[in-house]
Amino acid sequence: MSTAVVTPGIPRPTVARRRRGPSLASIRTYAGLAVIVVWGLAPVYWMVVTAFRDSDYTFDTTPWPTHVTLDNFANVFSTDAGNHFARALVNSTIIGAVTTAIGLIVGVGTAYALARLQFRGKHAVLGIILAASMFPGVAVLTPLFQLFTSMGWFGTYQALIIPNISFVLPLTIYTLTAFFKELPWELEEAARIDGASRRQAFRMVLLPLAAPGLFTTAILAFIASWNEYLISSQLSNDITQPATVAIAQFAGSKPHEEPFTSVMAAGTIVTIPLVIIVLLLQRRIVSGLTAGGVK
Repeated sequence: MSTAVVTPGIPRPTVARRRRGPSLASIRTYAGLAVIVVWGLAPVYWMVVTAFRDSDYTFDTTPWPTHVTLDNFANVFSTDAGNHFARALVNSTIIGAVTTAIGLIVGVGTAYALARLQFRGKHAVLGIILAASMFPGVAVLTPLFQLFTSMGWFGTYQALIIPNISFVLPLTIYTLTAFFKELPWELEEAARIDGASRRQAFRMVLLPLAAPGLFTTAILAFIASWNEYLISSQLSNDITQPATVAIAQFAGSKPHEEPFTSVMAAGTIVTIPLVIIVLLLQRRIVSGLTAGGVK
């Protein structure tokens, strides 16, 4: 048996105390998180509960599902009631996908120039882009209506996509500019030394590293285009209207009835693609963050 040697003047190691319960700080943290989660998800939960509730019990305040029915979802896609929600979902997908693609293509090049190149007036350009993102959409609604009507574009996809691009571009440029500034210059310089042109270094070195920023920006741009209502409500027709406009024009299953339950069902359906997109791209964002590290 080995015996512990005690050195004079040095205190003996004390036995580790048992771990106590959660501290007051951690309790406050978890309580604050719980409040934020409830505050953010309570409206979504109530929307889903109302979506599955019979229209005769629309204003029932029971906090859990009661009088459950699927008639609201059937009414959403019922063309007999004048609801063309399926076509509106397709329109929203087309408008959102095209807007996001063009916004990323233009935004990536612009953000790279603003982050990597030195030219006169760069800060003024950034200021103009920031000012454009703050410009209210209602101020350009009448000019856009007159312009697209005179061009014969009223009720067309381009009349809905072009304004969305103008609203999405400041978001993509500003987000990607901040991301490109954080990328290491050494990798681009090493590619240039190895004989790559600036375009090749951008395409083969920087773009793979910028994957997390690209996916995050794409999600934000698509959500902004998917949720747009003001411009679409004035420039679309029955054929090209997106889901947000179609929901506002829902008709109830009964005459003179405000279809609250059908609107909640449509809101639930519209939310599903956004949740799926975030869940699918979340892993790509995390993998891009880890792959972009420099040893």
